[in-house]
Amino acid sequence: MHVGSFVLAAQFPGQGQGEALHRAVRTAELTEEAGLAAVWLAEHHFVPYGTCPSAVTLAALLLGRTSRIRVGTAVSVLPTVHPVALGEQAALLHMTSGGRFTLGVGRGGPWVDLEVFGSGLEAYEKGFPESLDLLVRWLREPSVGGRGERFTFREVPVVPRPSESLSGGPGPEVVVACTSPASVRLAAERGLPMLLGMHVGDEEKAEMVSLWRQYARVAGHPTDEIFAAAHVSAGVCQIADRRSDAVETLTKAMPGWLKQGLDAHVTVDGRARSMRDPLAYTELLCGLHPVGTPRLCADRLAATSERTGISHFALLVEGSGDLAATEENVRRLGTEVLPHLH
Repeated sequence: MHVGSFVLAAQFPGQGQGEALHRAVRTAELTEEAGLAAVWLAEHHFVPYGTCPSAVTLAALLLGRTSRIRVGTAVSVLPTVHPVALGEQAALLHMTSGGRFTLGVGRGGPWVDLEVFGSGLEAYEKGFPESLDLLVRWLREPSVGGRGERFTFREVPVVPRPSESLSGGPGPEVVVACTSPASVRLAAERGLPMLLGMHVGDEEKAEMVSLWRQYARVAGHPTDEIFAAAHVSAGVCQIADRRSDAVETLTKAMPGWLKQGLDAHVTVDGRARSMRDPLAYTELLCGLHPVGTPRLCADRLAATSERTGISHFALLVEGSGDLAATEENVRRLGTEVLPHLH
C-alpha cells in the first residue's frame, strides 16, 4: 500500500497566505521524514480554499527539498494552461528528479480562472479531451504537432524528451481526476489511472474502478496493465488517541475553512452554484475516511483498499489548520498507522 499526504495549502480563518504555504512546504518535508510514499499538491486560483496557484511549481521546490518520495500534482488544471507548456514542465521535473514526479491533471470547474487566463468556457466544457491527448503525446513521442480544434501548430521536437531520462521509464506518470462516467471513460480509453475525490465513499469508488476496467478492456488494454493501474484515492486523515478527539479537531477547524474557501469561488458565466453545508460535509468526511485512533485509521485504509482495489492514497493531513498539530498528525501516520498496513 502506498500512503501519501494531500496538501492544499489551505488558508484557515485568521491565517495569512504565507502561513498556509509554509505549512504546506513543512508538511511535504515531514511526509518524507515520516516514511510516507508521496505528497500530492492541489492547485487553486484566487481563493483561500488553497493558496497554491501552480502545483507543478511547488512540486519543483519539493522535489529539490526531498530525495525519496514521489511528488504529484492533484491536480494541474488543464483547461487553464497550454498542454505543451505543462508537458515541458512535467518532462523537466521527471528527468531532473530521477523519475519521482507524477502529473495529475483535471478539468477543474467553470470558474473565473477561464476568463483571467483567456482560455474561455469552451476549454472547460469541450476542450479537455483534446488537451489531454496533446499532453500525453508530448510526454510519449519524440516530436509533436497540433492538429485539433483548439491547438494547431507545426510539428516540433520534444525537448527535453522524457524517455531519455536516467530513470529508465517512458515518461512521468499521468493520472486523471475523475468525477463522472464520462471522465472515467476518457481516462480508461487512454489507459491512464484515476484520481478519485475525497467526497465519495468506497462503494462509489469501487464502481468507478469497475467501470474504468470495463472501458479499458474494450479499448484493448492488456489485462495485466488494467489490474495494475495505480488509481489514487483522496481522503482525510486525522489521528488521535480517541476517535471523538480526532473528529472534534476537524469539526472545529474545517467548516470555517470550507465556508470561506468555497464561498470565494466565482463562476465565469454567472451560473448558479450549489454549496455544501460546511459542517455536514466535514462530518461526512470524518465518516468516510481514516479519522480516529491509529488502529482505526489503519483498518479504514485497509478496508477501502479491499473494497475498491485501490492501493494508493492521498490523505489530507492539514485539517486542523495548525502547523504543530499537522506535524504531529503526519508523524503519527508514519509511525503508528503504516506499521499496521505493512
